[in-house]
Amino acid sequence: MADTVNLEMLSTRAGFNSAVRHIKKTMEIAASAGNLGDIIYEMDDNELTSNRIGLLLRMLLVDKLGYKTASTNLSNTVSDLSVLAKEFGKWNGVDLIAAYYHPELGLLIANPKVIEELEGFGQLRKRELMVIYAGFQGGATNDNCVKAAELALKLFEGSKVTAPASLTKGKFTVKKVSKPKKASEPKSAKPKAAVKGKAAAKKTSAAAAPAKKAAPVPVVQSSGGTKRMTPRYAVVVKNELFHNGNVEAWKKIVASYKAKHPSLEVFIYYENERILDINSLFKWGKVKHGTAIEFAVAGDNIQDVAKLQRYLSQGASQMFEAFLHGPVNSVLKLF
Repeated sequence: MADTVNLEMLSTRAGFNSAVRHIKKTMEIAASAGNLGDIIYEMDDNELTSNRIGLLLRMLLVDKLGYKTASTNLSNTVSDLSVLAKEFGKWNGVDLIAAYYHPELGLLIANPKVIEELEGFGQLRKRELMVIYAGFQGGATNDNCVKAAELALKLFEGSKVTAPASLTKGKFTVKKVSKPKKASEPKSAKPKAAVKGKAAAKKTSAAAAPAKKAAPVPVVQSSGGTKRMTPRYAVVVKNELFHNGNVEAWKKIVASYKAKHPSLEVFIYYENERILDINSLFKWGKVKHGTAIEFAVAGDNIQDVAKLQRYLSQGASQMFEAFLHGPVNSVLKLF
């Protein structure tokens, strides 16, 4: 029964080819010397998704190399990761891998000694799972690896830790890493004018268009796969209250963005919690004038974030009605 379940994916061509690609990639990574986080970060392979990275951690680090592990659900939210990377950079006596289960992007891994990789985690959130792997890249592990994993977790929890000499003296120094350069993508064509009969949608787009072009926003890039996510951006409520009209405007703006970029996801947050239903923001007396609602965009080839921010800002103001015109159940052409 177990063999049938494990081999079921091999019964189709697509499943078999997917398994072959994964095996080849695993063998390629296994043949590469160095920190697993560094290797995956530099490969920047779109096929190394969250699930496949989890398989690599188990097969290569645990089964093959015998790395020791320690895990915890974080008790605090951590925003400044540069301090952690600086401290871990002194731990030359052990190889470390940090695995963080991001609530939106899934499993992310990094060499915690490298700031470029660790920043790919974004903000470490309270109650999310963090796992530390510690070992010697093929050498026999010992109690120092267990101690390193446990102390590393305490650092992520915000505790002050003094690393013993056994963890600071060794050959596992910080390596300079860089993602491979990708060919520049052609500039997006200008959106076509709305066809006749769509005057309402065209009028909405024109009314919402800003007079000044905003600067492009940076994107946080994590190790492996297509995991890209912008930082959170605040939209200040300019209406007296964020009422039902503002909610409907936001729903139409997000729907328009998704129609233009179906592979991208828009995440909305209020009071540091993710909002799964925009309608839940419509609570009289809760989201008031001057408070901030945050959003972020995730996916590959992220575009039009600055424009989305401008539209959401207008949708949170007294000018929200510009987005409510047009035929019922139609999608506005804003992007």
